[in-house]
Amino acid sequence: MEKKWTKKLLIPSLVSIMALVSACGGGGGTANSGTPAAGTGSGQAADYDKLTSEQLAEKIKSEGSIVSYGMPDTWANLGEIWKGFTTKYGISHTDTDMSSAEELAKFEAEKDKPVADVGDVGITFGPQGKERGVLMAHKNKYWNEIPDWAKDPDGYWAAEYTGTIAFLVNTKKVKNVPKTFDDLLKPEYKGMVSIDDPTRSAQAKAGVLAAAFAHGGNESNIQPGIDFFKKLFKAGNYKPLEVNIANIQKGEIGIGIVWDFNALNWKDQLKMDEITVVIPSDGTVSIPYVAVINKYAPHPYTAKAFNDYLFSDEAQIAYAKGFARPIRNVRLPDDVAKKLLPAEAYASAKNLKDFKKWDETASKTLPSLWEEQVLPEQK
Repeated sequence: MEKKWTKKLLIPSLVSIMALVSACGGGGGTANSGTPAAGTGSGQAADYDKLTSEQLAEKIKSEGSIVSYGMPDTWANLGEIWKGFTTKYGISHTDTDMSSAEELAKFEAEKDKPVADVGDVGITFGPQGKERGVLMAHKNKYWNEIPDWAKDPDGYWAAEYTGTIAFLVNTKKVKNVPKTFDDLLKPEYKGMVSIDDPTRSAQAKAGVLAAAFAHGGNESNIQPGIDFFKKLFKAGNYKPLEVNIANIQKGEIGIGIVWDFNALNWKDQLKMDEITVVIPSDGTVSIPYVAVINKYAPHPYTAKAFNDYLFSDEAQIAYAKGFARPIRNVRLPDDVAKKLLPAEAYASAKNLKDFKKWDETASKTLPSLWEEQVLPEQK
């Protein structure tokens, strides 16, 4: 797949960078060797909401650990989140990084000997997991503060944070900062606009969708986005170069079409004041990642408690430190907020309405249209 907009990049190192959103694919967080604790999986923790905090703490200490798939320390500041949770209860944590598709497959394959308790998947995989019957329903303590579009009505998944397609602009190379997708067609940007390969990269697929939204399309009608990139390529404004931290550092990227969290993270890591991050005002797309619990979780009390914790002020602020936009409207500390773009910058951002359709478009329709219509225009 291309799971996570490419998981490893929210807080990547120079070495691991864009090894995010670009392509997601497997990877390696902390290896999980784990032998799960005994338990009956989804049948457990039925009394979770009736427990006092002291009783819950005892249950969690008794379970002793929590195991995750696709939630490494380096992703979206999860290291801080895991430390906060495990320290609170005095338990251990292990993770194996993998794609969203792999997470669901492992939940299912391991149901007789479950290993993982929780996972973090791309939005289209929440409904898939529910349909396949591998997720445990749990409406966390902050459920009413999560927008309806960002959660399953039955509690099987909920978005913790979002990413929005933005322009990363190097003002040393670009005199006039573009504000819209149509600006990118101007002659002054000849050979300056880069995007990853949409036939492989989840980040780039979202970039094409963002262009579609800017021109009247959506997840069910990607053609306006394809038409835009045909014009961009035909104008000679496209520069065939991967948008990653190394190429930015070398000054080879003029304008990159990327996730906002990638752009902000790279700007922060490189300490490059010349980098400006712009949310295109004519339209773009915001796509979330969602938290899920394995139906067969060997540590169900801990799994539900961690799900609650992910949506707490503490964890939501930690996500923001990793440049992911929290799904809840939490008040961020000034030093964290100043590194993010203001909320009003996202006025043009649209959300997906049909997750299943986007999954189909991204995996089948978009790649074929790109190869048939856009690539022939490349100069």
